[in-house]
Amino acid sequence: MQTYPTRKPPLIGVTLDAEEPGGYSRFPWYAVRQNYMAAIASAGGVPIALPHLRDLAEIYIDTIDGLVVTGGAFDVDPALYGDHARHSSVTLKAERTAAEIALLRCALSRDVPVLGICGGEQLLAVVLGGTLIQHIPDVVPNALVHEQPNPRDQVGHAVTIVEGTRLASIMSADGINLQVNSAHHQAVADPGDALVVNAIAPDGVVEGIEAPDHRFCVGVQWHPEFLINPGDRRLFEAFIDAASAA
Repeated sequence: MQTYPTRKPPLIGVTLDAEEPGGYSRFPWYAVRQNYMAAIASAGGVPIALPHLRDLAEIYIDTIDGLVVTGGAFDVDPALYGDHARHSSVTLKAERTAAEIALLRCALSRDVPVLGICGGEQLLAVVLGGTLIQHIPDVVPNALVHEQPNPRDQVGHAVTIVEGTRLASIMSADGINLQVNSAHHQAVADPGDALVVNAIAPDGVVEGIEAPDHRFCVGVQWHPEFLINPGDRRLFEAFIDAASAA
């Protein structure tokens, strides 16, 4: 019987967080939660970690089939979206942000599939011309608690998926309402011309964006790597499918 070679699973670059000396090491160190890697692998991808070497961004993007920009306990510099007043709650990791911007710009220019998660969604919005709310409680009347007090592997609130979007087609089996976790104090304010909003919280906060002109360019404000609902798994599977077709 004739056999045919199977296609290699897609190589997925995952951005790392950066920590100062202390804890794990007396020297600066990188970090990433295991469930980011596990969610990618369970969806059929091969995750690899991407350090903050922005001069190598083009080489990394030419090597991988998809890019995941992860979240973290820090913020995008408001100056990057034209806001030169910085809220007191804003903390920065400039080198990480610069490296992720280089990776995102290169990936978008080559139409490499991109998935932005939490802070990665916010940075994706900024790279594509959007702006952010610096601190939700100061801007959104009667805002939900978007930094949920319960563990991140539990539900924080619901989101409504916007019909007619790519995210809606991915989540179609779950309808337009999805229960998600929540770990952010910022959000997309204006998505700009290149993006459309694909998910909204009950208080009106933007919970997801996508770029229709790209093969796969989706950002969500929650953390789907915890796989707390079937839609989270579908999102990773759709991303891996797009990366497989690269």
